[in-house]
Amino acid sequence: MLRIDDISYAVEGRPLIDHATAVIPEGHKVGLVGRNGTGKTTLFRLIRGELTLETGSITVPKGAKIGGVAQEAPASDVSLIDTVLAADTERAALMAEETEDAGRIAEIQTRLADIDAWSAEARAASILKGLGFDDPDHTRPCSDFSGGWRMRVALAAVLFAQPDLLLLDEPTNYLDLEGALWLESYLARYPHTVIVISHDRGLLNRAVGGILHLEDRKLTFYRGPYDTFAETRAARLAAAEAENRKAEARRAHLQSYVDRFRYKADKAKQAQSRIKMIEKMSFAATPQEAALRKFTFPEPEELSPPIVNMEGTSVGYDGTPVLSRLTLRIDQDDRIALLGKNGEGKSTLSKLIAGRLAPLQGRVHSASKLRIGYFAQHQMDELYPDETPIDHLRRQRPGETPAKLRARLSGFGLMAEQADTVVARLSGGQKARLTLLIATIDAPHLLILDEPTNHLDIESREALVEALTGYTGAVILVSHDMHLLSLVADRLWLVKGGRVSAFDEDLEAYRRLLLATDNDKPKPAKPAPKRASRDEVLALRAEVRKCEERVAKLEDMREKLAAKLASPDLYEKDKLGEMEVWQKKYAEVMDGLERAEGLWLSAQEKLDKAAS
Repeated sequence: MLRIDDISYAVEGRPLIDHATAVIPEGHKVGLVGRNGTGKTTLFRLIRGELTLETGSITVPKGAKIGGVAQEAPASDVSLIDTVLAADTERAALMAEETEDAGRIAEIQTRLADIDAWSAEARAASILKGLGFDDPDHTRPCSDFSGGWRMRVALAAVLFAQPDLLLLDEPTNYLDLEGALWLESYLARYPHTVIVISHDRGLLNRAVGGILHLEDRKLTFYRGPYDTFAETRAARLAAAEAENRKAEARRAHLQSYVDRFRYKADKAKQAQSRIKMIEKMSFAATPQEAALRKFTFPEPEELSPPIVNMEGTSVGYDGTPVLSRLTLRIDQDDRIALLGKNGEGKSTLSKLIAGRLAPLQGRVHSASKLRIGYFAQHQMDELYPDETPIDHLRRQRPGETPAKLRARLSGFGLMAEQADTVVARLSGGQKARLTLLIATIDAPHLLILDEPTNHLDIESREALVEALTGYTGAVILVSHDMHLLSLVADRLWLVKGGRVSAFDEDLEAYRRLLLATDNDKPKPAKPAPKRASRDEVLALRAEVRKCEERVAKLEDMREKLAAKLASPDLYEKDKLGEMEVWQKKYAEVMDGLERAEGLWLSAQEKLDKAAS
C-alpha cells in the first residue's frame, strides 16, 4: 500500500501540493490525472524520494522496489536484449556470481528458479516485440537507434524488472498506436501496483481501475476508470455551482439590505449584523476548471473535389521506394486516420501528400489553389527558443498589428503572459499550441497532423477534437490516441507492406487485430440454427422483459448514487471515508449496469433471430 499523508511541497514559494492525502491499495492500477503544471511529475519525484517534503509523509511497504523511466537508454554498444536483461539486477548478480560452495550454488539455483530466471530472455524479447522491435533488432546495439527508440528500450527494461511500484510518466508519448495498445494490455495484467501519468483517455479507461486526481493542490482518489471519474466529477461540479448560485443570491439579498439601511439609526444594528453574515459566508469549493481551452481554426474556401489524387504513385528515399502503386483520393470533407506500425511509411505518405517528398514514379495531382498545413513533433524543435510567440507570428504576418497577432494567439489558448514568454520557457503543451497555430494560420484546405496530442492535457485534447469536428478542411491524422481517432476519423487507411489500402472495419476491430496472438485461430462456422418454436419465442420475450427491468432498476440506482455523490457535504475532510464507500458503490452499480445492458442486447439479438 502506498500512503500519502498530509504532504505539502512548494516551488519557488508557490504551493504546488498543499496538505494532500491519498491511499493507493497494493496491486491497484491507477491513473494520475490533472491539468498540465499542477505537479504530477513532482509528485512522482516526491514518491521516489528525490525531493524533500515540507509537511507530511509518503510511505511504501518495507523493501518495496520503485521503478520508472527517468531517461532514455544510453547509446552504448550493449544489445537491446542485454540492456533489458540487465534491468533485473538480482538475476544479473546471481548469474554472474562465481562460487565453489555447494550450499551457495544450491541457494543460487533455488533463487533463480523462484524468479523464473530461465525464461527471462523470452520475456524480455516479448516486451521488446510488443514495443515495436522486430526480432533482428534485439541483438543490435542501442547506439543504432534514435533517442525516441531508446526511450522504448528504457521502458522495456523497467517493465521487465517488474518493480513493486511502477511509476510511468506519459509512457505513450514515444509509442505509436500499436505500441500504446500493447502497453495498455500489459499494464492491465501487471502483477504489482502501477501509477501512470497519462492524458490518453483510452489507456485510462482500459488499463487502470482507479483515478488519482491532482487539482487545487489536493489529491482525490476515485474508483473506476476515467469515464466513471469524469461523470462523478461532473456531478460534483454541478452541485458546487448550484450551491454557489444559492449563496450568491443570498449574499446579494443581504447586501441589498445593508445598502438601504446601514446609515439609518434605527436599522444600523441589523445592517451591521448582515455585514458580518456576508463576511462569514463561504462558497462551495469548485475545482480550478480551465474552461475548455479552445482552438480556433480559420475557415478555408471550398475547392472542387478531389483536392489530392494519385494513381500508380511510388515514393521513397534515395531511389528506393517505401510505398508503391498508390492509388488514393482525398476530398475536402475527408477525415482520414493512417494506421500501421512505425517504419511502415505513415510519415513518408504524409510528406508525399504535403509536397515535402517528390514521387519516384507517377504523379500527385493537387488542386491549383490547395493550401496544406502540416504539424509534426519535430517542428516543435524548430521553433526559435529565444523568441516569443508574438515574434514567431510577426515573422508569419509582418503586416498585422500586435492586437491582431495577440488575438490569433488567444484563439489557441496562448494568453498575454505566454505571448510575451520566450519559447524556451513555454511548456510542451504551449509549444504544441504555437506550432499548431503556425500550421493553420493560412487556413489550409488540408491539415496533416502527426501525433498532435503528445503534449496536450485531456481538456486540450477535447478542445482539439471539437475544433477538428467543426473544421471545414480535410484532416489526415497519425496518432496513438484512440479516443481522438474514434471521434475525428471517418476513414481508415492501413499502411502496410509498402501499400496503402482502406481498412473497412472500425478502430475497435483494428485494436483486436493488433492484440490477437499467433495462437488465435478462426473458429469453425456453426450450423444454421433451426427455426424457433412459438414457446421458445415467448420464453425469449420474457427474458428480454426481465433484462429491461433489471437495466431500469440499475439506472434508477445510478441516478440516486449520482445525486448522493453530487452533495458537497460528502467531500468534507471528515467524510472522506464515507465518500469512498459511495464511490465504490457507484462503480459497482456502473459495472453491473454495463453487464446488464450486455445481457439485454444479447437477449434481444436471440429474440430477433428466433422471430425472423
